Amino acid sequence: MRSLTRDKEKRTHLHCLQSRQLPTKAIREQYALGIVMLFPSLRDPYSKKGYEHFYDAASNTGYIAWRMKTVHRKIRRGSLPLDSPHDVSPGGPKCKRATNFEGQLDGDACREAISLLSHTTEKSLIFQKMRETFQHRQKLVKDPGSSVDILFTFPRFLDTKGLVDQDFTLLFDTETSSRLLQKWDTFFRPNVIREAKQLTSTAELSQLLLSAECPKGSDLHETIYDHEMASLLLLIHLLPPSPGGLKSPKISACDAAERLVIFHKSCCSLEEHLNNIQHQHPYLLAVGRQKSKIEGFYIILDKHLIPCQANRSLGAFDELFKAHFVFNLSYDSALLNFYTFLQTTVYNIDVGQMKESPRVRDLRARLLNQTVTLT
Repeated sequence: MRSLTRDKEKRTHLHCLQSRQLPTKAIREQYALGIVMLFPSLRDPYSKKGYEHFYDAASNTGYIAWRMKTVHRKIRRGSLPLDSPHDVSPGGPKCKRATNFEGQLDGDACREAISLLSHTTEKSLIFQKMRETFQHRQKLVKDPGSSVDILFTFPRFLDTKGLVDQDFTLLFDTETSSRLLQKWDTFFRPNVIREAKQLTSTAELSQLLLSAECPKGSDLHETIYDHEMASLLLLIHLLPPSPGGLKSPKISACDAAERLVIFHKSCCSLEEHLNNIQHQHPYLLAVGRQKSKIEGFYIILDKHLIPCQANRSLGAFDELFKAHFVFNLSYDSALLNFYTFLQTTVYNIDVGQMKESPRVRDLRARLLNQTVTLT
């Protein structure tokens, strides 16, 4: 029976080739379903059907769709009309979210609190007033017509550690806020290392693998980041930048890593670095005598230094990720797959709503199935 079904599918696909038409959505879905049935470890447990990274009928994307378009490109006469993408909420940092909380200030009371925040240095009062003005701050950053400089209006972000984390927790909840720190070293880091070992070896990749596998406290070469940052950079190699077209050419994973974190020697001027910034998106500035021994981290945003509360790589990156949501910032296009994977798979934000590339879904399926096997 299975042999007859295969023969029928082959004849159908051959007919499509001869008529210069792509197989129907139903046939493409059968292909995708067949793959995950034959290879259960490739199923994506976070998607509705488990095979959308191979073919998603709603958006006409996935490895199968991409491959078929490539194969048929040279034999088609003209361009066939593309299926209309399904209207799915994009999710992500710029998605509007409900922010109705008790104890929020408005009107004159809100203005007084903002004025007080510009002058007080009492930490407990700063955190209290920042909590009470959170909803007003979210309205400002979400308003496309607003020209307010949020760091000028709320300057305490620039000298009070922990405010980014507080705003993110108010936007979501404590459980969501803690997921990266709870899950990364236990579940994701070992699986990322395992997957990265399957990649074509390069000098950069070999150094990152060496560091990522190195236990805390081990002596590393001064040019290599610690095991936490190294494992995050390995994820960029597993989810490299997508081709950007003529206006935005593809860059390498190593170049993309420079958009996530930049090392700055503590003996050099921070002001000089800020004056020479080329990045348009937020990134981490790791300050120290050498890469393996970072003394402090900053989030660089619009030529401003936001000090990180964490003194370890993973915690600092956690704050960088959260800053995108707190300040309504889009992801760097070169790191889109990287950030999207972390958002949906690790933080579990906008699962099923966020637009994900097949590469993201494929990696999630492999990593989570490995985790299930290990546990």
